[in-house]
Amino acid sequence: MTNYNRKMRMGMVGGGLGAFIGAVHRMAAALDNEIELVCGAFSSDAEKSRQSGEALYLPPERVYGTFEEMILKEKALPEGERMDFVAIVTPNHMHYPPAKMAMEHGFPVMCDKPLAFDYAQAVELAALQKKTGLMFGVTHNYSGYPMVKEARAMIATGQIGKVRKVVAEYPQGWLATLVEATGQKQAAWRTDPSRAGAANCVGDIGTHAAHLLEYVTGLKITEMCADLTTFVPGRVMEDDANILIHLEGGAKGILHSSQISVGEENNFNLRVYGETGGLWWHQMEPNTLQVFGLGNTQRIARTGIGQLSESSLLATRIPAGHPEGYIEAFAILYRNYARTLRSLLKGETPDPRFTDFPGIEEGVRGMAFIATVLESAKSQGKWTKHL
Repeated sequence: MTNYNRKMRMGMVGGGLGAFIGAVHRMAAALDNEIELVCGAFSSDAEKSRQSGEALYLPPERVYGTFEEMILKEKALPEGERMDFVAIVTPNHMHYPPAKMAMEHGFPVMCDKPLAFDYAQAVELAALQKKTGLMFGVTHNYSGYPMVKEARAMIATGQIGKVRKVVAEYPQGWLATLVEATGQKQAAWRTDPSRAGAANCVGDIGTHAAHLLEYVTGLKITEMCADLTTFVPGRVMEDDANILIHLEGGAKGILHSSQISVGEENNFNLRVYGETGGLWWHQMEPNTLQVFGLGNTQRIARTGIGQLSESSLLATRIPAGHPEGYIEAFAILYRNYARTLRSLLKGETPDPRFTDFPGIEEGVRGMAFIATVLESAKSQGKWTKHL
């Protein structure tokens, strides 16, 4: 009988030497001592994959030249030795093929966002996941922050009343010039429609804003009016998005994502206004949640201090006053994924406290968001000329 009282074994597709997000995934997965990297196909270049595996101290026989080779050879290993799940950390156009093949061969998946290259692929993956019943996670990592979870719990328990308005902003400035023409790797693939998909700014950071908005409020976006712009001459994809949104229950919202906002780093922030109170969370100061009430009352809620929700406390690792940031939030998703996966492999009912991570449904909604924004942006029907 297979022993699952151990770390979950992760195989990785992508994330080789010089890749940004692969290293983030590996650090996050390792942080809570729940997961170990046991194999990988780290690049479409077999030699680069070999070098990456060597740098990660993996045995040469568990480093593969292609994801197809990895999945087939890992499947052939005894159940107690093979990888338990596949992490996909490639550019967008290479999410679907390994995710599909992994599930077809019985492997659960943890995929970087967005879920796929286009909405049609996302729907196919969702159908396959439903058919196989395999676990599938999507790394919308901002939902892992303790004070994001606190904001979600406050709204769910009615502490700011019925939600009326939401403002989600994610401005960056790193693409204010044509940096992709200089050979900058991260800019090159994100602004290339053959690798990024139909959207650049909306797919890269707009989907984070849309996911967090829905996660925190518990309300789904029902319709939108989008205005997309490509400001930088020579760029073929949008680098700025301004979107009016309607949500369930009559709430209204504004979603702004931009990569040409000079001076901005990753200034992601979310504001939610209800009938009796308001909340403001700022990614660049993630341990703080500002709470507002009627009569100009306000207070500061801080990670690890006072009577916080169970979900917030479960996402907190260190004493108050010590910053918990991007990697730690990312790691909460991996921790919850690993604990849930272990329970399922053991034939046990997962602890509901640890099933809190984005899944295939959130991934499909992210792709639907991109498709709907693009469709809206093509229409001129909403705009009225100023008198």
